[in-house]
Amino acid sequence: MRIKESIGFIESEAGKKLLERIYGTDVKAETERYVKVLSGYRDNFGDCEVKLFTSPGRTEVCGNHTDHNHGKVLAGSIDLDCICAAGKNSSGKINIISESFNQSFTIDVEDLSEGPRYLGTVELTKGILKAFLNEGYQVGGFDAYITSNVIASAGVSSSASYEMLICSIINELFNDGGIDVVRYAHMGKYSENVYWKKASGLMDQMACAVGGLISLDFGDPDHPKVEKVDFDFGKKNYDMIIVRTGKGHADLSEEYSSIPGEMKKVAEFFKKSCLRELSEEELIERISEVRSFAGDRAVMRALHFFEENKRVDRAVSALSRNDFEEALGVITDSGNSSWKWLQNVYVTGAKKEQGICVALALTEIFLRRIKAGACRVNGGGFAGVIQVFVPREYSSEYVSYIDKALGEGSAIVMKIRNVGAACLDRI
Repeated sequence: MRIKESIGFIESEAGKKLLERIYGTDVKAETERYVKVLSGYRDNFGDCEVKLFTSPGRTEVCGNHTDHNHGKVLAGSIDLDCICAAGKNSSGKINIISESFNQSFTIDVEDLSEGPRYLGTVELTKGILKAFLNEGYQVGGFDAYITSNVIASAGVSSSASYEMLICSIINELFNDGGIDVVRYAHMGKYSENVYWKKASGLMDQMACAVGGLISLDFGDPDHPKVEKVDFDFGKKNYDMIIVRTGKGHADLSEEYSSIPGEMKKVAEFFKKSCLRELSEEELIERISEVRSFAGDRAVMRALHFFEENKRVDRAVSALSRNDFEEALGVITDSGNSSWKWLQNVYVTGAKKEQGICVALALTEIFLRRIKAGACRVNGGGFAGVIQVFVPREYSSEYVSYIDKALGEGSAIVMKIRNVGAACLDRI
């Protein structure tokens, strides 16, 4: 559809019902966002044939830093997303305007050479295009006007959300929508690994691409097991809240990369490529030798990996049985392990900056008082956000409590949404 027709559809009753399938019952703000990107596209690229796309951020419920060593994760897509209007052009160039970050750039599809790493979004986009070509898919020139409300540098995967959006655009415009979203995740991982030099795994991309609450098993990373987990936190009268703790984590690639690096150093002792190829018992049997070879922190992080995989299984089982209390206990255990064993709640070289720790400590005090809920570091860690589950009757009180301590707007109530990265035509 052209711009005028697309705006008419989004504002119609049929458009409202479509958006409700993605976002829930109150879609006034979402309707305005889609009209805004359509208008932005028209103002910059003309009244052309366009399609609309959405790609959510993600939250990780259990399975902190396990994916890069072929472990297990329980994760979900959230109701914050990256959306855009996009249409083909005949120039052989990709023109992207990002309203959220006041950014515009052009990429020639014939020149996907790696550039300076500080050109983050440009490099990610090049990496996605290169990954499509490497896998034998088609790419071409297109124009896109994008906006995002996924919090940047905060552990809810604004980068993966963007990557999966670009994958959706290329799939729809040049490959007839025929590529499975699992391939999206691999292409996003390639882009981060090669064009950002960031040793990320597949979890962020998979959660953004697939949608809903899902369990992921990366034992075979080329063919990860993905299973939907049918559970709604809202039906238990609980809110999931993400708390921004201050400093973002955009400049912490070295800290993130140290975790998979140290875990793989332990695996190297056993002549394995990753921790999933050995057992916790093997590690404990030779732990004194491994400590000498890889160091104590590497051993602690490896022990976290093995125990965290077990916690994912327990959490999935509990939620599948509708045993939310047990699941909350597992989530609490996961958070404690990340703090004590994985050690990704602050940067050792900046000990005076411990925003994650302060947020967790304050939240534990609050939850202990109400005798309910759970909290944990969310995502990569070191800085960014924590995840909190609070009974709805205490949700407003908690938000006020944490906002007073950390600053207005620190706490954001979120929902798991069931739609992953997609063209709206196919929802």
